[in-house]
Amino acid sequence: MKKIYYLKTCSTCQRILKTLNIPKEFILQDIKHEEITVKQLEEMHSLAGSYEALFSKRAKLYKEMDLKNQTLNESDYKHYLLEHYTFLSRPVIIIDDTIFIGNSKKTTEATKAKLMEITN
Repeated sequence: MKKIYYLKTCSTCQRILKTLNIPKEFILQDIKHEEITVKQLEEMHSLAGSYEALFSKRAKLYKEMDLKNQTLNESDYKHYLLEHYTFLSRPVIIIDDTIFIGNSKKTTEATKAKLMEITN
């Protein structure tokens, strides 16, 4: 599978996608307009190892809901990820059986290396 979960309105996502020069065979899913399904989230979970790894603790709602002062478990993370798209650490890029989560420079470089590997 070659898929990207992102926000079309997010300038960081747009910048990363442009930097990576994503091949045409990738499926792009704007998570604001096409919600993540339980099945999709479970697929991401199986690659990431945990729902917490997919969860953005920098989301505005995280602070507004005072979640940082609560003890969250895996089912809580799953619940919030399905409840609102903003909790997904973006972009999430899946290349075959490898998942890249978030927008750190290290993650973007690793994604770029994997893309070079599959296109050569």
